[in-house]
Order: sequence, then structure tokens, then C-alpha cells
Amino acid sequence: MDIFVYGTLRSAALMAAVAGAGPLRSVPASVSAFEVCPLAGNVVPFIRPASARTAFGLVWQDLTADQVRRLDLYEGAFGYRLETVVVQTDEGPREAQFYLPPEGSLAGEGSWSLERWETDHLAPALLAAAEIFALDPAPDHAQLRAMWPMIEARAWSRHRAKAGPATARYAAGVDDFGLITARPQHGDFFRFQSLDIQHRRFDGQRSDILTREGFFGVDAAIVLPYDPVRDRVLLVEQARLGPRLRNDPNPWMLEPVAGIVDARETPQDAALREAREEAGIAITRLEPAAGFYVSPGASTDYFYTFVGLCDLPRSEPYMGGLPEEGEDLRVHPLSFDAAMALADSGEVATGPALFLLYWLLRHRDRLRAAL
Repeated sequence: MDIFVYGTLRSAALMAAVAGAGPLRSVPASVSAFEVCPLAGNVVPFIRPASARTAFGLVWQDLTADQVRRLDLYEGAFGYRLETVVVQTDEGPREAQFYLPPEGSLAGEGSWSLERWETDHLAPALLAAAEIFALDPAPDHAQLRAMWPMIEARAWSRHRAKAGPATARYAAGVDDFGLITARPQHGDFFRFQSLDIQHRRFDGQRSDILTREGFFGVDAAIVLPYDPVRDRVLLVEQARLGPRLRNDPNPWMLEPVAGIVDARETPQDAALREAREEAGIAITRLEPAAGFYVSPGASTDYFYTFVGLCDLPRSEPYMGGLPEEGEDLRVHPLSFDAAMALADSGEVATGPALFLLYWLLRHRDRLRAAL
């Protein structure tokens, strides 16, 4: 089958990741009476009828049935459907298939550029495609659409990962930690995987091959709101599954404001957004505290933590969160001393809350002196 593409699948790297095994051959092509527009609220384009306009792209030629099946999963999950079109090539007109967007798709402002998209978005798109086509069994369209936000968030987490300083710890080489065998992942929201690993030992030898299980989480932004004028912090209370599964008699936890760093979002932007959504407050300045792995023995979870300077005029608990996201939150404005007393008593029992309270203990005088 020949398929005309006009957007991200013009990228040879992404097309190879999506189509999978087999040769890929393309020729430049165009379609009359159509135009390519940026999709409103997104980074991808779509195609729509437009008289006196021409849409330019490529025709991927002689795709196999398996390649078309993979393309259909990738595009069909978002409501795109194959239609027949006559395209113009250097060798003359020919019939091909192309993916039309869902009805009612709205155009954003400006134009769309493959080169700009590849610069900013290709790398995480390749990581997302790799996860999609490693799923066993393969999802249907509805399942993939439901899984997509977390797949994309995990891809951007992996793209965001950078090597930290290695002045006292081991400075790893490219081949020093190998994933020998990776078994199929499982899980809907988060993902779990059994792997065989081998790493360089401190004596220079290779370890035995070890079987381990990993938890694929996402990057999260954690912010402790702090009012330096009133010397007041804000903690969020909610029921948590982890303590319940551990058999904790009271799984309601006191925590800072927190949330997933979405795809194409900075940790700073996520922290500001979550403060608005969970507590209804506006952070005026973020003080970076630290970035760290939560449980590096088995989890990819990585936290970007901040203290957020803000105005906290309320002193009584109030309800927060977004009901449409299933959030049931009680928000506690507390004096700094009262919050530290809860930390000392053990009532604050989450790592990020304790870390940020003790970070604030160290930096509180500086923040208050700057008023």
C-alpha cells in the first residue's frame, strides 16, 4: 500500500519507529485542494480541504500489511482514518491513501514546520513509539488513547534525564550498566517490567547477570508553598494507596503540592499549575530545592522540588483539587512552627514534605530577610 504523509511521519526516523521492520521507500508528493495546518492546542499538524491550496509531503511506497497495521494503531487511536486520494509525483499522478483527521479538528495559528518539530519533539516521540510497539498484547485504539498521556509523560521523562555531577561517586561509561533481557511490560497507568541486568563492579569486573523488576513512573514537580511574611506553609491532605497497601491504619497523608510533569511542560510550569489546581494559590517565585530519585533501587520516579513563595492569608483548612480529576483534597495552611511540630511527631510522614520542611528550615531566614 502507498500512503501519503504530510506531518510528523515525513520524519524518516519516526516513520521507521512506527512502521517497524521492512524497507521504507518514499517519493515527494503533493495533493491539490488541501492544506496542512497546525492543530489547535497541539504540536502536530492536520490536513483539510482548501480550494486553490496544495499540501506537500511524501508517499511511502509499497508498505506491508504489518506496517499498515502499525500505522493504523498509531494514527487511529486519535481518530484519524484512511481515505483514498490522488497525489502528484515527479512520475505523474497516482492513487494513495492518507490519514484524514477527526471531524471538527480546529486549526491553530501560524504555520507548521517539520524541521522545528524534529528539533523540539522528535526524540521523545521516538521514545513514545518504542513503548507503544513494545506493548504485548498490542492495545486497541481506545486503550492506546487512554494510555497515551502517561506514555507521552514517560517519554518526556526519559528525554529530560541528564547525568548529574560525579565528583565523589562512580563516573559511568556508556556500556557500564547493561539491560541484557527486557521482558514485556505490564500495567495500565504505571508500567512494570522484569529485566536481566549486568553492571560494572567497583573492582573493574562485570557483575553476574541479575534479574530485577522495575517500576516505570514519571517525573513529578513538588512544591511547598511558603508565605514569608506570615511565616506560613501549606500542606495538602489526601488518601493514598501506598500506605493502605502497607496496611497503615490511616492512609490519609500530609504532603506538599505535587503533580506529574506533563509532556512538553517544564517542572517549573508544572509546579505553578499544580499550586493553582490543588490549592487555588498563585506562586510568585519558585526557589529550587533539589531534584532526586525517590526509590532508585527499582523506580524511575524523579522529583523536582521547590519552595514556592506566595501569599497565604487563610489560616483554616479548606477543600481543594479538581473534582474532574478525581481529586479529594483538604488543604492545610499552617504556621511554620506548627508544620515542624507535625514533622517531629511523625504526623508528616512523606519524604518530600519532610525534605522541603527541613530545606526551608535551613533557608527560611534568607527568604524572610529578602522581604
